[in-house]
Amino acid sequence: MLDVAIAANDRLANVIRKHPTRFTGLATVPPQDVPGAIKEAERAIDELHLNGLIINSHTNGEYLSDRKFWPLLEAAAGLKAALYIHPRAPIPAMAEAYRPDHLEHAIWGYQAETGLHALRLITSGVFDAIPNLKIVLGHMGEALPYWLYRIDYMWCTASIKFEDRATLKKKPSEYFKQNFAITTSGMNWHPVLKFCIEAVGADNIMWAIDYPYQTSPDAVKFMNSAPISDSDKRKIFHTNAERIFHIKPE
Repeated sequence: MLDVAIAANDRLANVIRKHPTRFTGLATVPPQDVPGAIKEAERAIDELHLNGLIINSHTNGEYLSDRKFWPLLEAAAGLKAALYIHPRAPIPAMAEAYRPDHLEHAIWGYQAETGLHALRLITSGVFDAIPNLKIVLGHMGEALPYWLYRIDYMWCTASIKFEDRATLKKKPSEYFKQNFAITTSGMNWHPVLKFCIEAVGADNIMWAIDYPYQTSPDAVKFMNSAPISDSDKRKIFHTNAERIFHIKPE
């Protein structure tokens, strides 16, 4: 898999070199080979000058919250490379319940699986160990912004306690607001946009298009017509992405 990642990153970097004002890109790395993934991340950021990292959620049914992956997360933080966790269908143990009505993909399974992945990162304590790690989620945060109050309540104040849970320095919602950014991809809906601005802040939201699964004109119309301030539009349209992914503005 490392050879595939290297080839993909080289091809991506070559396209960007040919069209430097049109494209930037995220490097792919193979989590199942942690040393190789770290080495390729360093090459992709330092030599190819790519703008961050991307991983397709779980790998062989395992999540990045597992401590064996923490050296890769530490390397990403050290490189100041935001890591985008891209959705994929749920792991086999989770997917069976989704299959009778084919709910395991973008209609519900993707966000349920990726939201779980992100929450497991938070509750693992990784952000206490690596406080400058930046994670990016698509689809308006894979439903997590909606649940932040209840997650905090059940983690911090519920009567049932679990001795094997990690002890966190902050509330789960605080890590989400400080260590995560979300994109609008595939969620062209003004009520959700306004809610997420209120819940996590306009500084943590980036405009994105879920092409080819949804159309680009719809995503542009959605953001152009959003009933939000011009300053928030600028942040969401481009300045947040420039900051988070180290993209030089034109």
